[in-house]
Amino acid sequence: MTATSSTHAEKAAFPAAKGGMANLEDASSSTAPAGSRVSELTVKMRASPIWMALAMPMFLTVVLGWLDQITSWEISWFIFYAVPIIMAVWWAGVRGGMLTAIFSGAVWWVANRYTSPYKTEMGYAWAMLNREFYFCVLVFAVNAVRGKQDADAAHIRMLEERRQLEKDIVSVSEHEQQRIGQDLHDGLCQQLAAIGCALHALAEDLYAQRLPAAQDAALVEESVQQAVADARNLARGIFPVHVDHAGFSAALKELAGNTSRLTGVSIVIQESGETQIENPKVAMHLYRIAQEAVANAVRHGGAREIVISVNRHRDALELNLEDNGTGLPEGSPPTAGMGLRTMRYRAQSLGASFEIMPRRSGPGTCVRCCLPIKDF
Repeated sequence: MTATSSTHAEKAAFPAAKGGMANLEDASSSTAPAGSRVSELTVKMRASPIWMALAMPMFLTVVLGWLDQITSWEISWFIFYAVPIIMAVWWAGVRGGMLTAIFSGAVWWVANRYTSPYKTEMGYAWAMLNREFYFCVLVFAVNAVRGKQDADAAHIRMLEERRQLEKDIVSVSEHEQQRIGQDLHDGLCQQLAAIGCALHALAEDLYAQRLPAAQDAALVEESVQQAVADARNLARGIFPVHVDHAGFSAALKELAGNTSRLTGVSIVIQESGETQIENPKVAMHLYRIAQEAVANAVRHGGAREIVISVNRHRDALELNLEDNGTGLPEGSPPTAGMGLRTMRYRAQSLGASFEIMPRRSGPGTCVRCCLPIKDF
């Protein structure tokens, strides 16, 4: 069984994605108040002019120089000069970090000029150059960490936006399918039914007049009635799951009946335990998984028998589909194809596990989706 395209309504508009992103950002910003405040300060400083971003690091450097001077050479504050340098790199980049590093070296020079143990100017200058080298190495090390963190944050944002976009696409697709199904049922089906009634009346009139065209009118009426049935089946296939408790089970049985009637494939529904699903969204996702798996088995696996089982365990609801088709192609990954990716995404959006594997008894494929009981 290989992948097929699962839905055709994904060309709908994407305005919902923007609102979803805003909600996602609001939710993520409220999870860690302290970290969020630090992040907001960083964003504000990076967006401000460089002199504003360097104001606090420069002030801290002056304070450290003052402490360095009043405590004499015996108590060294040298290592603490790293704090304003780190702040400057984090907020203003390499340029701001290098300016702060040079300023820190100058402040250290002035603070310890008359209390250092060095006897020559050359020795004191060499000591200052060593410290400047340490400060410069610190600048590039912190900048590397900043770049790595920014890249990780951008990657995480991209993944979150992609997941939200996928969720919005599925949501828009379901909405459009519901709309199309309802329009088919309330519009086209009703019009065809009205035409069928008119044809029935016309056929009766022609029969009453014993005209030869009466038989033709009856054949046209029969064709229209068949078109009405096909349109209703199509509408139910697009929007099958009702909001009542037994909607999921009824939709599976209708799917099995329609597929068997159209393709001749034997489809058996097996249920054990309480299989009613309260949440219509959960029922819709599970139905779409079953619908895609049945379509793959018939169209690509060449299956003649399909068993759909829904089992309620103590802590989970399990949906299994087994067919006797040709099975998965050799060398084909189980995630290839839009249909299989959509099934996997639907399962993940429900917090359910999803597996596609060869059938244990004989040729064929097994599709399994296990949903924790708390989710429905």
